[in-house]
Amino acid sequence: MYHYHKNHISKGLLALFFMSSFLLVACDSQKPKSPALKVPEQSFEQNMVLEGVVTDENGPVLEGKIKVADSSGRTVATTELKNDKHYKVEVPAGTKLPIVLSIRPKGASEPLIAVGVSKMVSVYDISPYTTKIAKRAKELGGYTYSNMVLAADSTVNAPDANKTSTGFRGDPTKQYGGWH
Repeated sequence: MYHYHKNHISKGLLALFFMSSFLLVACDSQKPKSPALKVPEQSFEQNMVLEGVVTDENGPVLEGKIKVADSSGRTVATTELKNDKHYKVEVPAGTKLPIVLSIRPKGASEPLIAVGVSKMVSVYDISPYTTKIAKRAKELGGYTYSNMVLAADSTVNAPDANKTSTGFRGDPTKQYGGWH
């Protein structure tokens, strides 16, 4: 009788395990999928000077106002391009990432943007490519590190061999607009 009781309990526990696994999988499939790579919320610990160049479909953008917005959309810094495609802007300590740098070139219907998701990067070129990447990342669910990587991979028309820093000739922080 003891042997029967032990087997009965084992079969019951096994059945309970499979049922709970099925329920967990069924419930989990209803939740939105989160990115596999989670990066903790970041903010600049000290004032950070960001710099880069601005280009559009016609070449260098030499005039315009660059705005830097924090993760809540609040403008935290601005700078002006004055007959130069290069910019520098100081972002205050405590600014939460992601940050969005934007400029509307003269005659453009939409602004060009670049998104920063790492407090370790200070070079952000702003171009039609960075704008495409940012738009795609937003479509994927927002400006997260994972979404920016996926957006860059699916947006930039580069051969697979050139989508890593080993295939890139030049400064790897500037690849794909410097967002990583």
